[in-house]
Amino acid sequence: MARRPAKPKQVNVLIIGQMGRLAHEALLFALSMRHSTQGTRFRLHVAEPQPGPLWPNDPTIRPEPLREMIAAQGATILPFESHHFGAEYPFGNKIEALFALPEGEPFVFFDTDTLITGDLNDVPFDFTRPAASLRVEGTWPQIELYGPGYGAIWKSLYDRFGLDFQSSLDLAQPDEYWRRYLYFNAGFFFYKCPHAFGRAYLDMALSIRNDPPEELICQPLMPWLDQIALPLVVHKLGGGRDALEPGWLDGRVSVHYRNMPLLYARESDDTVDLLERIAAPNPVKKLLKEYEPFKRMIYQGRGRKVRALFDRDHLPSREQPIRQRIKKNGFWLV
Repeated sequence: MARRPAKPKQVNVLIIGQMGRLAHEALLFALSMRHSTQGTRFRLHVAEPQPGPLWPNDPTIRPEPLREMIAAQGATILPFESHHFGAEYPFGNKIEALFALPEGEPFVFFDTDTLITGDLNDVPFDFTRPAASLRVEGTWPQIELYGPGYGAIWKSLYDRFGLDFQSSLDLAQPDEYWRRYLYFNAGFFFYKCPHAFGRAYLDMALSIRNDPPEELICQPLMPWLDQIALPLVVHKLGGGRDALEPGWLDGRVSVHYRNMPLLYARESDDTVDLLERIAAPNPVKKLLKEYEPFKRMIYQGRGRKVRALFDRDHLPSREQPIRQRIKKNGFWLV
């Protein structure tokens, strides 16, 4: 049996923070990580895009008390420049921010709308093999009646970058079923070096955006670009769907909640209790109430009303029916 690589002494945790929703979510993330993860091995960095030609409005974290409260949880606010994406495609922040981290040090990226619900020290990371979130639905590609199928579309991308398509397939899944093909949610990913991961991610995303293969001509690239390129990066760097034992991230140790109505609708009692506990202190409450969905869902009780609409043991298998029921009852806020 192969020995697991030794645990690195330090790991950089990366999220994105900027004016508005992400700044308030960054505070919740920082509070949850400080509450749940022991010691100083995992260091939180909140990457902040800087004003520039790709941002018509200043994206930096404001107001200052919110910025200070994030830093008070042990987070380092890490400025970075946007050279390729900016406001036109803010999901590109997760790609460009990687270059602001120290080269050669292992990292874990999380979407900011995530809570750390357990100790990251317990997660059996193998940073030599990248992985990403498998809490995903078949959102891309969107198959047209007379267009190419899943296999042809994905193979065109693997061929573009000189990758072995066949070895990426889950042969236990049927041909032309979306799960047969390597596809991740970009809600988390990790590797031993942010610059190596970032270079591959950036090169592939720009190539797909600027010159998509012929098989992608009818396919929407936005907002899916980050999730189209991600499995190609993971495969290129030697990772895959089996690179992290299931049940840790998007499980016992982290929850990618997406937005407050969905959190209250489908996450566990323990997750809701953690959320409300870390959001309760008055200095935190004063800041989080500035973001209307947090104010109404957490502090005015609408979240608990959403929760009463669902049986967590019998949730719909897809997210869309959950969203529709919340909207029908007038509780959808983002």
